Order: sequence, then structure tokens, then C-alpha cells
Amino acid sequence: MPVHDWTRVDAGTFHSFHLGWIAHLTEALNGGVLPSGYYAMAEQHGGRLIADILTLQRPVQETSVPALHGGVAVVDAPPRVRRKLEPASAYRIMRRTLTIRHVIGHRVIALIEIVSPANKDRASNVSEFSEKIRTALSQGIHVILADLLPPGSHDPQGMHGAIWQFFDDELYELPAGEPFTMASYVGGVRPEGYAEHFALGAPLIDMPLFLTPDRYVNIPLESTYMAAYRGGMPEFLRDIIEGRQKK
Repeated sequence: MPVHDWTRVDAGTFHSFHLGWIAHLTEALNGGVLPSGYYAMAEQHGGRLIADILTLQRPVQETSVPALHGGVAVVDAPPRVRRKLEPASAYRIMRRTLTIRHVIGHRVIALIEIVSPANKDRASNVSEFSEKIRTALSQGIHVILADLLPPGSHDPQGMHGAIWQFFDDELYELPAGEPFTMASYVGGVRPEGYAEHFALGAPLIDMPLFLTPDRYVNIPLESTYMAAYRGGMPEFLRDIIEGRQKK
């Protein structure tokens, strides 16, 4: 039962889980999921991560990064999600983050973002978070978005809907009864997306983390989620989250 009802506990409890999940994702990525030359690190920031990356990241010619031979080729095995998203032909251009870097120049290749309650609690925070993802994508940085919190008044179609509205004039609609979203974005001038939606209690599937526009590795979301949940949440909080006990 990986997708829990996190509205039963306060934001601080989710934040604690968030940190644990990032730790287990980092272990999995550096423990064999990422090909040689790539590494993952948790990075703490005050909302300016993308601006700092663009300021400090040294330009590196594409040819200076060796061709990626690990991972999965999209042409051979398209990601196994139900929705592939492409921007409209005339689309509008415009806390803590897990970054994937390459050893050459230590460039940021991809981000894994776990949406927190604070990202959704007001319109300005939804806008700031969405802009952060759009800026990363415009710079060719690939992104995985994990939104396991229900849509609110400021993101009625979830955080993915708030992000994707800038790439497509069609309203993005969540499937009925599946309010939670995992999305994988391919960065670039015309970003693409792969989205999967979940109901409460549904198992998570592995999502593609793109390292180049045409190659990816699958991220073990369910196993790392459950490792963080079982290992980091005390029993009385698990009872509240799973509805066996009230606050």
C-alpha cells in the first residue's frame, strides 16, 4: 500500500518522510541504478536552486560528455506509463532536491522533486514551484515529479497540471479517482512528459529518469518509498496515516 493519505498528518511529518525517501532514492541510484559517470546527491536550497545552477554550472560542450551506453533506449523500450505528453505546436514558452550529475564538469543532468504541502499551500508557492520546473526543462535538465498529495484550490489538477498548462493550451485533467501523479519530463526546447496517476493505496510503478533525451533508467519508487515509510515512520504515526487511529 505505497500511496498513503498524508493529509492525516501534519506537514512536518511528511517532511520527515520526504527526507527519508530522498535518502533511499540516493542509495538506490548510486548503488547501481545509474550508469558509470553519473551520481545522485541530495541538495538543500532556499528556493533558488535552478537560478544557482544556471549561474554556477560551467558550460560544457555536448561532445565532452561521453555517449551514454547504460540505461534503456526509448526507441527499444518506451516507458511503461499510460500517458505520453507532447507540447502543443504553439505552446507557451515561457527545499530539498535530489540532483543527478555527471562527473565531467559535475553538471546537473536531472532532478527528482517530491512535492511537499508547502508547495501547495498558496498560489504563489504553486507558481514558484512550477516556474522552477519549467526553467529546469528549458535548460535541458530532465525532471521526475512525485506528487502524492491531493489537488487543492491552487492546483486543481495537481502540480503536474500546473506545470503542463504552460506547454499545452488544452486543460490537463486528472483521471477520475486517481488524484496522485508521477511524471517524468524530458528537458529541452520542446519538453516531453510521461505521466502515471494513482489512487489511494495503489502501488507505485517504476518511472523513467532520463539522462539523455533518448535514454533513461527506471527509478525504483515503490521499494524506496516503503523503505522510508517502514524505517522512518514510528508505529503510532503509521497507525494514524493508515486510518487505524485518530490524532
